[in-house]
Amino acid sequence: MTGFFLPALCHGPSAPAVICIADEDVTLASMMSRLLPASLRRNMSLLLIDPGSSPVRRPLKQEHILQCWLDYLEARPDVDAQRIAIYGEGTGASHASRLVLSDRRVAAAVCDGGLLRSVAHRASVHWMTGVEQVVEGGASMRPLSSPRRMACPLLMVVGSRSMVREQEALELQAGYRQAGADCSIVVPNRIPYPLGEVENFITVDDFIFEWLDAKLGAARRLDPVTYL
Repeated sequence: MTGFFLPALCHGPSAPAVICIADEDVTLASMMSRLLPASLRRNMSLLLIDPGSSPVRRPLKQEHILQCWLDYLEARPDVDAQRIAIYGEGTGASHASRLVLSDRRVAAAVCDGGLLRSVAHRASVHWMTGVEQVVEGGASMRPLSSPRRMACPLLMVVGSRSMVREQEALELQAGYRQAGADCSIVVPNRIPYPLGEVENFITVDDFIFEWLDAKLGAARRLDPVTYL
């Protein structure tokens, strides 16, 4: 994988770091131009990763390769190994989820919570059978059990950069909260535009890094569900 490390601006003790995994159709330059302004107001390093940049066939799973990036950050004297978070967009959110489920070194995660694989499986079953199984009361019955819970705080972003719908995210959050786990959701506001609607990505990115700052530092507490 190709990675680009941006150290925290403030000098001094080791700072928290965020591994940012781009979607498969987003360049690192594009991701950096968006996320860098939001991160500059906070003392944290960024490690931008392009998961699809290498043409070489890899025998290792994606999460195992991402663990090497965790090892890299842990070895840096300017990174606090106890405060490493991960943030994934689109397909990158699925990669991030698998890393968090396989490695407890991640202190906070912005990803799909492991929902994508479950949702894709349910959609394929519906496509093959043409019907959805239901239980009494008309509620849909999931073909898969709920995804495994993550040990670290989780934020799910519902919007154009996410493959998870709001209802699915709320169902997963309900399971987390019932188990006493930390799970938050942000639903971006969409701005009217002559050709349709666009997502206010500046506000969303700022909220994401405010949430990460709250989990990795000592910022204010945020609501479990936020509509921007």
